[in-house]
Amino acid sequence: MSSSSLLSSLLGSSNSSTGINISDILQALTGASTPGIDVTGAVNAAISAAEAPEKQWEAQQSTLQSQATALTAIQTDITNLDNDMQSLNSLTGPLAGVSVTSSNSSVVTASAAPGTSAGDNTVTVNNLATTAAWTSGAVADSTTALPAESFTITNGSGTSKTFTTDGTQTLGDLASEISGAGLGVTASVVTDTTGSRLSIVASASGSASNFTVSSTDSADFGFTQTVNAVNASLKVNGVDISSASNTVTGALPGVTLNLLSTSTSPVTLDVSANTSAVSSAINQFVSDYNTAINAVNAQFTDTGSGEGPLAGDSTITDLQNDLQQALDYTNTPTTGTTTIPNLTSLGISVNKDGTLSVNSTTLNSVLANNFGDVQSFFQGTALNGFANTLDQQLTSFLSPADGAFTVDLQSMSTQNTSLQSDINNFQTNVISPLQTQLQSEFSQAEIALQQLPGEIKNIDAELGENNSSSN
Repeated sequence: MSSSSLLSSLLGSSNSSTGINISDILQALTGASTPGIDVTGAVNAAISAAEAPEKQWEAQQSTLQSQATALTAIQTDITNLDNDMQSLNSLTGPLAGVSVTSSNSSVVTASAAPGTSAGDNTVTVNNLATTAAWTSGAVADSTTALPAESFTITNGSGTSKTFTTDGTQTLGDLASEISGAGLGVTASVVTDTTGSRLSIVASASGSASNFTVSSTDSADFGFTQTVNAVNASLKVNGVDISSASNTVTGALPGVTLNLLSTSTSPVTLDVSANTSAVSSAINQFVSDYNTAINAVNAQFTDTGSGEGPLAGDSTITDLQNDLQQALDYTNTPTTGTTTIPNLTSLGISVNKDGTLSVNSTTLNSVLANNFGDVQSFFQGTALNGFANTLDQQLTSFLSPADGAFTVDLQSMSTQNTSLQSDINNFQTNVISPLQTQLQSEFSQAEIALQQLPGEIKNIDAELGENNSSSN
């Protein structure tokens, strides 16, 4: 309605033969006793009504965001579960882990590489490997200038180097020169209550690293050998072994021995599967499975405000089916039989809500007594057991290129982008022009209302004169 038509409407609403009641008009139009309208409020109300389609699009965006957030969280849960499967299917994972128990850990300890054959072994340590060391005579302190002298160090391979002092060097100067000479020895200054000495130690243990120090005048430096390097001597399963180091590798395939002291009787090393690590890995799988299935099931549970944001998402429906069906896996060896054909035989049971529970007593028992069958259940005969089967199912959801999660999230992102484009276009092409138009029209109406009292006063005056003439 234009300002002139609005004015005509206002004037035409009078029911008085002697004049227009401005208060009644204003009260009817604005609820106020003074002329005028709330232009900003009127425009905002009209724009709010016009933005109804945009509000629907924004509501759809909010739903998409809730769906993407929920799907990303479930993707993380499934990733954790898949990592468990890959670990249990790995040839270097917990099922391949080996532990070594020593009957006398003060004499020898050991560690084993994944896949090392189980069994008992005996070790007798006759003597430990030692590291060659020489010490000079004492001088007053580390800053004392050394007398002019020469001495020669010859290492185990026959390489020699002569060191000469001229009366200005200190023990610290000499130690630095020796350590940097490339002879396989390290020198340092040792100080006690009797003075300071030069200590020279081989960089490696064993007889091959033995070295000698010879001086032209032993009275000045007085080098003496404090430790003569020898190889470690031990028996492994009755076989004599010599080692330049107290860390012995190769004597037992896959086993590293750490010699700590000598022994008069054999020490038994029990090499066996690391059942503790396997138990931990299986319990981690159960925990991560429960987290994943709970997150999926929650999408189909009405908590009073409706189901979850992904209740109608086919990806989540398929995932729920795959997770449930995975629990029906049965191990059927191509040859022989197995004591662990399914999860139940491992002590893993399915609860009414779809989650899993572990009977630790049963699990520990089968790990101790049927470890090979446990390994076969998860890894099969060629890494084709339960772990690989579930891993392949989960990979169809997790693949970065074309996994169901990737496709679903990309679709949500595309829909959100499209909606945002609609919103932007609607604001530019509809709302902004409408707001400009309404602002102009309501402003004109406001001006008309501001002028109305004067117009009415003039009309009343004219009506008054006409009435007077008639009388």
